[in-house]
Order: sequence, then C-alpha cells, then structure tokens
Amino acid sequence: MKVHRNYSVDEIARRFGIHKNTVRNWLKQGLVTIDGQRPILILGRELLRFLTERRLKTKQSCGPGRFYCIACRAPKVPAGNMADCIPMSASSGNLCGICPDCNRLIYRRVNLTKIDAVRDDLEITFTQPHQRIGESTTRR
Repeated sequence: MKVHRNYSVDEIARRFGIHKNTVRNWLKQGLVTIDGQRPILILGRELLRFLTERRLKTKQSCGPGRFYCIACRAPKVPAGNMADCIPMSASSGNLCGICPDCNRLIYRRVNLTKIDAVRDDLEITFTQPHQRIGESTTRR
C-alpha cells in the first residue's frame, strides 16, 4: 500500500481480500475520505493511520504469568498456575499451559535468561523438546 496514492473502496477490498461492505463499515468507524464525492476515495496515508489505530485499540498485552489464548482472544493465567517450558535453543523456549476457560493449549515464547520476569506465580516444569521428524537417535 502506498501512502501517497488514492484508493477506492473496491481497490481496498481487493487488496486486503475482504468484502466491500467491510471497507464501508470502516468508513462509518472513522476512516476518512478525501471528500464527500463519488467515487469514494481514501488516501493511502489515512488508510494506514486508521488500520494502525484500530490494531492498537484491540492489542492486549500479556503481563507476567499470562499467556494469550487465541480461542478466547484474551490473556489468561494457565490452569493451576502451571506451565511446561520446552527449550527450543540455548536462549529461547516455549511456555505451554492450558487455558482455564476453554481447556486448549496456550503458548508463550520466552527468553530463557529472562524467564523470571515472565514467571510471576507460575510453577514451571522444564521438559525436553519433542523429537522432530528429521532427527533420529540411531545411525544407519
């Protein structure tokens, strides 16, 4: 998307793979047009500003001891305040817990050197990473 270019409702819908009515709803929510004339034109800079502000309004920060549950669309403390830490490299790993509301697995990427800042009241169990398809313990 170019900030100095004008876009019509149809062009925006095609560019983002959404319905034209979605773009029209954005206009009702505050997306500014160039003027009130037809065809409706939106400056790229205004579209970028609108989408950035819209994303920042809905963004939720996960504080210490919380993982973001995609299904619930909210940060959650894992059930029982328990999580497993699966190291992915020498410095990073994934924390894995269970959402207390929907019982799905929830994950949080963590820097292992800073795990105490993320831990809060969580009881963390360190586990070995799962073996991948290409990794084998025996030689042929």
